[in-house]
Amino acid sequence: MAAPDLSTNLQEEATCAICLDYFTDPVMTDCGHNFCRECIRRCWGQPEGPYACPECRELSPQRNLRPNRPLAKMAEMARRLHPPSPVPQGVCAAHREPLASFCGDELRLLCASCERSGEHWAHRVRPLQDAADDLKKMVESQRQNVLGEFERLRRLLAEEEQKLLQKLEEEELEVLPRLRESATRLGQQSAQLAALIAELEGRCQLPALGLLQDIKDSLRSWAIPCRVQDVKLQPPEVVPMELRTVCRVPGLVETLQRFRGDVTLDPDTANPELVLSEDRRSVQRGEQRQALPDSPERFDPGPCVLGKERFTSGRHYWEVEVGDRASWALGVCRENVNRKEKGELSAGNGFWILVFLGSYYTSTEPAFSPLRDPPRRVGIFLDYEAGRLSFYSATDGSLLFIFPETPFSGTLRPLFSPLSSSPTPMTICRPKVGPGDALAP
Repeated sequence: MAAPDLSTNLQEEATCAICLDYFTDPVMTDCGHNFCRECIRRCWGQPEGPYACPECRELSPQRNLRPNRPLAKMAEMARRLHPPSPVPQGVCAAHREPLASFCGDELRLLCASCERSGEHWAHRVRPLQDAADDLKKMVESQRQNVLGEFERLRRLLAEEEQKLLQKLEEEELEVLPRLRESATRLGQQSAQLAALIAELEGRCQLPALGLLQDIKDSLRSWAIPCRVQDVKLQPPEVVPMELRTVCRVPGLVETLQRFRGDVTLDPDTANPELVLSEDRRSVQRGEQRQALPDSPERFDPGPCVLGKERFTSGRHYWEVEVGDRASWALGVCRENVNRKEKGELSAGNGFWILVFLGSYYTSTEPAFSPLRDPPRRVGIFLDYEAGRLSFYSATDGSLLFIFPETPFSGTLRPLFSPLSSSPTPMTICRPKVGPGDALAP
């Protein structure tokens, strides 16, 4: 029986009287009793003494606590010999008593012994059920606030949608009739010219004697000068084909920032004519071709470089500073594309890119002109599961281009191409580090 008694005594001597668990960083009071440092600190929560020992109630004017290293070793031995049993749900881990109240200051559940310890004497302690009822009310209130905010945003977006669609419709109604009128006028002039040419060709088929006989009367009767004047070509009205209405969704770019990742360039994929910065964020086309290993990963002859990041799912957003460059290309491509391709970089070949060539954009869709001044910073958003790839002006949030829905498969990687030489590099912007931090190129 000696061995079990010795084991039991070891557990008792290694147990804190406050938390009823093995000592953690034990300290000794002036009266010679030992407690966990954190337990006695919480028990003596009042800012000034005297301080009463939780075990013998002896008062001490100061917090004189001395580390007890031998006891710490003993507690560690007891912990190894007799690991503490798991605490059932709803039971205090320190006192093994049911959790019956809630401390609103420390946001933790308490048992009766926790309340009596003095640690929470100045805290807002309430019965567990009352605290749970209050929490439910708070959650419901917050839920209503969230629903209200999103409903408000939906109404605002619906209003903006109607305004934008109305502007586009008004612009269409303004431009299309003028285009149709110009087309009708050109058609009439073409028909008149065709009739006159046919008549003149018919006269020219007459014999020379017949053609020259009574030429004066014939010319007067034909009234050629007048008829030519009648069908004199009138220049058609120049109708501007650029859209004035900007497709801008309020708060869209700010929302896309939630999906923003840190994209960098992969030097192993860079065309030998491209020069990358040391931080792998900027690229520009150099004047000379570099002597680099010709590997299957490297683009050649295409002046392209890929991002190191690989996308197989999820939503991803990144921004690129293009400045005043006269040309550039941005987008994504499949991991396994032919990087020695000399033909068109099309979606059929695994490339989804938007190309800017000075005064217009082009892609796998027909070329189109920019709405107004080209953006200096372009945002790219990839929604893999939805099969959407879209491009935005990160300056004002206007939509530049969106690819038709595409069933993406395999691994996609960001693609960058400066196309032509320029003193202005293409730079991947750094993501925000924290609230208030500016987006730095």
